[in-house]
Amino acid sequence: MTSEALVMLLAGLAVLVGAIVQGAVGFGLGLVAAPVVTMLDPTLMPGAIQVVNVTLPLFTLAAEWRRIDWRGLGFAVLGRLPGSAIGALIVVYVSTRTLGLFVGVMVLIAVTLTARAVAVPRNGWTITGAGFASGITGTATGIGGPPVALVYQNAKGPQIRATLAAFFFLSAAQSLIILWVVDHLPARALASGALLIPFLVAGFLVSGPLRRHLDGSGVRGAVLAVAALSALALIAQTLIG
Repeated sequence: MTSEALVMLLAGLAVLVGAIVQGAVGFGLGLVAAPVVTMLDPTLMPGAIQVVNVTLPLFTLAAEWRRIDWRGLGFAVLGRLPGSAIGALIVVYVSTRTLGLFVGVMVLIAVTLTARAVAVPRNGWTITGAGFASGITGTATGIGGPPVALVYQNAKGPQIRATLAAFFFLSAAQSLIILWVVDHLPARALASGALLIPFLVAGFLVSGPLRRHLDGSGVRGAVLAVAALSALALIAQTLIG
């Protein structure tokens, strides 16, 4: 097996796990996969992750689109537009090494907020603010789920999954366009993202039967622990390298 094939296999396994989590609870693909892909080959980021980010929500929407909170989605997208512009500036002007450190820190912050389940009121202001934060981190690192997920944490499962899926699809599509406009969307990243889609599909299919188990706090805690360890390893590799 060539080194490039090994990179794709390991990245694919990370996407598989992330797709299982996101298919079950509504978010988690970027949280799990982004630090691993960045550690394996930072030149693929954030383009490769955005390809899978724009694909996975389509499967959720096919089943649960009727449960979308359209009003909340509008506020979130409104906030994401300026946030994405800031995220694009980070991609353009920040070095690959610094971007790796940024990904690791963002994952740790996201894991901490998710684990603490901070109570956030759901209204136009908070949803717009969450969309803004998601625009920055999502465009720069491929991890845009936690801010919006925190606002929707007390909603019912189907509404969370459907609303987040619609937001992630629109967000990833927007990020891909912005990355292309600023000339930071290489063909190799797009091709690698396409190669990861079979792993994504497999993860989504597995998430259905396992959904009731993945809602448990024990598995949720294990997933957050894996994401945190991946982020710490990425930070260590960036600082040492």
